[in-house]
Amino acid sequence: MKAFRILTTLIILISLVSCSSKKQSEEEKNQKPNIIYILADDLGYGDLGVYGQTKIETPNIDALAKGGMLFTQHYTGAPVCAPARASLLTGKHGGSVSIRGNDEWAERGDVWSYTAMLRDSTLEGQRPMPKNTTTISQLLKSANYKTGIVGKWGLGAPQTQSIPTEMGFDYFFGYNCQRQAHTYAPVHLYENDHRFHLKNDTIAPHEGTGNDGNPLDEKTYEKFYQPDYSPTLIFDKMMGFIEKNKKEPFFMYWASPIPHVPLQAPKKWVDYYVKKFGDEKPYYHKNKGSYFPARNPRATYAAMVSYLDENVGKLVTYLKKEGLYENTLIIFTSDNGPASPGDGGADSEWFNSSGIFKNNYGRVKGFTYEGGIRVPMIATWPAKIEAGSKSNHISAFYDVLPTFNEIANVKNDYESDGISFYNALTNENKQEAHEYLYWEFAGYKGQVAVRMGKWKMVWKNIKTGNKEVELYDLDIDIQEQNNVMEQHPELLEKFFEIIKKEHTTPENSSFIIEALETI
Repeated sequence: MKAFRILTTLIILISLVSCSSKKQSEEEKNQKPNIIYILADDLGYGDLGVYGQTKIETPNIDALAKGGMLFTQHYTGAPVCAPARASLLTGKHGGSVSIRGNDEWAERGDVWSYTAMLRDSTLEGQRPMPKNTTTISQLLKSANYKTGIVGKWGLGAPQTQSIPTEMGFDYFFGYNCQRQAHTYAPVHLYENDHRFHLKNDTIAPHEGTGNDGNPLDEKTYEKFYQPDYSPTLIFDKMMGFIEKNKKEPFFMYWASPIPHVPLQAPKKWVDYYVKKFGDEKPYYHKNKGSYFPARNPRATYAAMVSYLDENVGKLVTYLKKEGLYENTLIIFTSDNGPASPGDGGADSEWFNSSGIFKNNYGRVKGFTYEGGIRVPMIATWPAKIEAGSKSNHISAFYDVLPTFNEIANVKNDYESDGISFYNALTNENKQEAHEYLYWEFAGYKGQVAVRMGKWKMVWKNIKTGNKEVELYDLDIDIQEQNNVMEQHPELLEKFFEIIKKEHTTPENSSFIIEALETI
């Protein structure tokens, strides 16, 4: 009998410990913040009101900054789409990430034919990331997060191992292929690994009006207004994911295609800016050209940004209504600098989209000067981040993965190239600083850049044999106009030491920059 009582007591104690442990585990789970990462596409450093924009209205995104923290020195991982996103998801910089440029995987066939892609899904998408790639989403899943992505993927074709649901995301809705994102009225998007068909007519990206209508008449452009506007569907699917998973920690990566050209936006917003800006010269072509024509290109660009802002406001309203806002980290940023003036009708010069940086071609998207790689970043998390705060901490996309790991308490020894900026967000402890940031980009004739304190080194046109490295003092020359490399030869030696340390030979031969292989 005594032995029985002892055994019973042990069983009760074990049960109590188990229940206590389970309860503690549930409490920890519920305390973990939700994470929403909003990535705009080609939105410049100066395209938001809180960063100095005066023509485009962004009250909801500006409100995030007022309620949280504005970063002044945050950088993308690359000056174009795919490598920037790869850097973000893997925590790797351009010298070690697998994707180092936009690669359309052209050897498959006629990948630029929209109609061919509709018939054959194996022509969709970009070259995939390797199967053994580790991503933010995989790491957060290991910490009991539900993970979702909506918007634009661009990191692997259908039927490959490099689609969102094979790279750690529980749910995906949007564009698999970044070429198909050259229309906001596609015939289909993807939901997980299946095509999701829309009600739109087949209008291939880059088509002209196809008629002899008057360029000043809005009816000439009617065919570009289709029933299903992809950003609306993408937003609705995102809200469905959040609603479904609101009772446990979730990570939502909202990779909005806005405001990348073509210029297409809801009519109510276009009309609003037509009234505000007045009459303007159309962006017009009858036959195939650079993206779709638009009757009011400036008004339409502004309309796209304000429509994204409107949806950010709807998201915040929902989170507050559901009691989720206080413990949700929202980060808003952009994948790279704005398109060059006139590209697809976008007028980055008129809007001063680069803000304090140069706006001309060669200084924006596609280039490692500040206008191409420094991006806006706003973070709000009422439980942790001081409202109305500002940070000059120098950070990059590849810092996001270690930051989220720290926030979610991920138990994993994965080594990224980044440094968590958690302490910059919360001011709980001293923030560790980078010795330098590193960019390596195979596109646009090959480029390398290094940011080291106030110094910025740029080496461009490497593939054409250029050997000149430029040096700028960003403290006094934010627009990178005065090359002072001759005055600081010791920094040139340091620059090549950094390249030698950070560069690895890419597996994909199209990303090889020969001059870097012999340093």
